[in-house]
Amino acid sequence: GFPTNPSFPRSSKSLFNLLFATLHQPPPLLLTNNWYKDHFQLHSFSTIYLPHLRTRTAMELVTPAVERMGGSEGITRNSTLICAPIMADTVDQMLVQMNLAKSSGADLVEIRLDSLKEFSPREDIQTLIKLSSLPTLFTYRPTWEGGQYNGDEQSRLDALRLAMELGADHIDVELQAVDDFKNLIHGDKPTKCKLIVSSHNYQNTPSVEDMGNLVAKIQSTGADIVKFATTALDITDVARVFQITAHSQVSGVPIIAMVMGERGLMSRVLCPKFGGYLTFGTLEHGRVSAPGQPTIRDLLDLFNFRQLGPDTKVYGIIGKPVGHSKSPMLYNHAFRSVGFNGVYVHLLVDDVKNFLETYSSTDFAGFSCTIPHKESVVQCCDEVDPIAKSIGAVNCIIRRQNDGKLYGCNTDYVGAISAIEDGLRGSDVQNGSTVSPLAGKLFVVIGAGGAGKALAYGAKEKDRARELAEIIGGEALSLADLSTYHPEEGMILANTTSIGMQPNIEETPISKGFRLAAWLSKELIAPSESNLRPDASLQEEALKSYALVFDAVYTPKITRLLREARECGAKIVTGVEMFIGQAYEQYERFTGLPAPKELFREIMEKH
Repeated sequence: GFPTNPSFPRSSKSLFNLLFATLHQPPPLLLTNNWYKDHFQLHSFSTIYLPHLRTRTAMELVTPAVERMGGSEGITRNSTLICAPIMADTVDQMLVQMNLAKSSGADLVEIRLDSLKEFSPREDIQTLIKLSSLPTLFTYRPTWEGGQYNGDEQSRLDALRLAMELGADHIDVELQAVDDFKNLIHGDKPTKCKLIVSSHNYQNTPSVEDMGNLVAKIQSTGADIVKFATTALDITDVARVFQITAHSQVSGVPIIAMVMGERGLMSRVLCPKFGGYLTFGTLEHGRVSAPGQPTIRDLLDLFNFRQLGPDTKVYGIIGKPVGHSKSPMLYNHAFRSVGFNGVYVHLLVDDVKNFLETYSSTDFAGFSCTIPHKESVVQCCDEVDPIAKSIGAVNCIIRRQNDGKLYGCNTDYVGAISAIEDGLRGSDVQNGSTVSPLAGKLFVVIGAGGAGKALAYGAKEKDRARELAEIIGGEALSLADLSTYHPEEGMILANTTSIGMQPNIEETPISKGFRLAAWLSKELIAPSESNLRPDASLQEEALKSYALVFDAVYTPKITRLLREARECGAKIVTGVEMFIGQAYEQYERFTGLPAPKELFREIMEKH
């Protein structure tokens, strides 16, 4: 329920009409140092900040055609800005970057004076302000706050004062130095220039109470804009920063709140959802002013940043590693094409149970699940599809909108098997027969994780290779035996491990001593563990016995295993086919809309 105070805003678009639903009295405009301790009652993340409105159907999440995300006309942009950090050795190089930032879609530029090798304050600042085609934010970060400047503090503050006087739109002053800066300017600050007072924590993300007190302290300095950045040790750290960001909206003081590192990416992408003043987007990958910054291009084109808002549903790919995944590109492009109000992000998750318990709001509406969580996540779901339960692995999680319960299913099975069947049909193995081309084929699965379980249907135990062979009555083989094991021609080989995935593209699972599970119709033959490695001639001979080789890895598209299999004359099926196949069902479960199959294929062909 909402507070009973009649003066409290009740707009469904307002982030804070639910934020303070648990408060006993309206919050003060300025947060005092003990305000959070006295008034901020900690609850689960789901009850703190996200609007629990009536359940919306998929069609209600799709905007009218005239407002579709696919075009720029008719779209109401959110107010969160994209700021491009400008770091260069010379002013001339900075000017080039500033022009590039404008053409890339940035709203303002952060000019990092501490990156300049030579610096003439008045001349250089005048040039940068005069020739900038975007609003400016001047930062002169000292080494003690993570920057590059290691000189006289008075000279540093003088340069920031000069930038303010010469027409900068924003200046960034560290909390530790703001009192000295205020004494320097004697309260004489142009109205145009907004003072950002910042604090950076490169060790961790403090408690909600500590961050609340930090925000209160920054506000008490008279800052026009509050900025703080923390470091994510776990992706659940981001939840506390979201709480602070959303709570701070009521004070009327804009806030910039970021969580640094790959685990903090969500804090940068979802700024518009929680009311952040700006986020930072770089000009190119790797050229960052703080860990974990995405590029401007990724914000705009990958994550549809301009279209995000308080009601946007959040989806994502849970995994470790996860940065390589092309799922955000696939789903966000599809969301944009139909105007679906959702965003799909990379989620680097260490503890999947903790993650799902922390982000328990229905606004976190669905997840894809990849290595290494497909098996452990089964126990985290309130309900599991019978097939996924039989497989023992879940790769798709849906949060039901009516009660917030988690439903787990497995789309890997259909995606992989369909891709392999299509590959066999394409090679005319069955000569046009309507019977599955897999019927009667010896099917060898490398790996016994979640994807392996999906293909070797029924494998359940952690040490399942030999145990499963004993249960079904199959024969246990070592890798050395398997290398010379070719009782028939035309077998099927499927790699379901991550071996060969970027950046380890020269690795191949056939020579790594992994357990293998071989499945013929209803008989499964599974080897015991072995460290033996077949020599090259035996490997080549073994590969020649396969009519088709499938690799679930799709980055790169053609792995070493597939390359060598093709050289041996086998038909190959890439992981891209499985990826697209399993994504069809996930998209439909996420959105309630038909999967745009042609669009998915077009996207993957381009990338």
